[in-house]
Amino acid sequence: MDHPTQPKNVSPASALIGDPAAFGRVAEDGVVYVRVDGAERAVGSYPGKSSEEALAYFVRKFEEAASKVALLDARIKSGALLPEDALDAARKLRDEVKTLNGVGDLATLAAAVEQLPVLVEASREAYAAKKALDDARREVKRQEAIAIKEKIAVEAESLALSESWKVTSERLKVLLDEWKAAPRLDKAADSALWKRFSSSRNKFDKRRRTHFSQLEATASVVASAKQEIVNEAQKLVHSTDWVKTANRFKELMQQWKASGRGKKSTDAKLWDAFKAAQDQFFAAKNADLEKRQGSMVENLAKREALIVQIEALLPISDLSTARKKFYELSDAWNKIGITDRSKRAALEARVEKVEAAIEELQQEHSRRTDPTAIAHANSVVAGLEEAIANYEKQAAKAEAAGDVKKAKVARESAEARRSWLVEAKKGLSEFSTN
Repeated sequence: MDHPTQPKNVSPASALIGDPAAFGRVAEDGVVYVRVDGAERAVGSYPGKSSEEALAYFVRKFEEAASKVALLDARIKSGALLPEDALDAARKLRDEVKTLNGVGDLATLAAAVEQLPVLVEASREAYAAKKALDDARREVKRQEAIAIKEKIAVEAESLALSESWKVTSERLKVLLDEWKAAPRLDKAADSALWKRFSSSRNKFDKRRRTHFSQLEATASVVASAKQEIVNEAQKLVHSTDWVKTANRFKELMQQWKASGRGKKSTDAKLWDAFKAAQDQFFAAKNADLEKRQGSMVENLAKREALIVQIEALLPISDLSTARKKFYELSDAWNKIGITDRSKRAALEARVEKVEAAIEELQQEHSRRTDPTAIAHANSVVAGLEEAIANYEKQAAKAEAAGDVKKAKVARESAEARRSWLVEAKKGLSEFSTN
């Protein structure tokens, strides 16, 4: 019986569906023939063996070649091979299949081999795209490293004339640590940026040492500077612009530290005055905060009550109803006013957990109802069931004719495909038509 020409777009597994031996026969003189596109050609003989054994020998040669094609197909798709290596392997397999002395669906196998260069070209494009992406990422990282070190150098330059001796010294130490931790650049770029950074550090350090060597001579200047700080701090005591004034007090504190050390007794007196003004302001600020925290406590209670309703949606039995109810509760959640940030974060995490569960079910539902995937799974199961039935018929026919060896081969082929069928049905059972 002639077999129709196989379509060009096939997979290596297609050549193994059915009985490869159906494509061959053994002549009376022991020569084994294979049928390809309606024509026969001799593939060899197996002297001293039965016709069944000779045919099985050439079937195994076909199956070994088909396995090579399937393996290369999988490696190309997985990206395990470079495009040029994969193309070279595909060419070798094409030549091997063309001259293959084996029994099986050679037309389908040859068509499958012809698909390999197409996969290689697709892999080549993906490889080129990945290489371009890697190059782009390296350039991005280089630019990021330049930006990091440029930022460090710029900040150091801005600090070179600072008189906040302790703060700036500590900051420059931090910048030095950040420089050491930053990615390395090419030698020229690194050297140029390091020169700027190091020069600024040296400039500041020289000024700092000069300053402290003259500290005793400038005690009156230091006292005057601190008195100005105290005066401004006392003017800010009754301010209700909490954020701006708090920041200003922080700035005054930095100015105090940067003003240097004066006479010990004078410094202590001025410090007590500055600290008293600062404490008075922050006491008023904290009192105001406590008042506002009352409303935050109420809002927290609302959220704690609402989270119970949201978490009650789990476990989900009706996805559509749960999703609708979740959106309603989320809208109510978002309308609740300000809440303590540290406590709200934990509640938000619980809401997100419910949302993630709904999203996961939605994705699972979409996957299980994909008609294309269901159709493919059904096709695989049907093909395997048909192959098993054919082998069982062959075995029964051989047993009836008293051919034990042929019956055994057919039974083993059926059993092998039966294990595949179990896995295929298991995969099919994961889908849903609802």
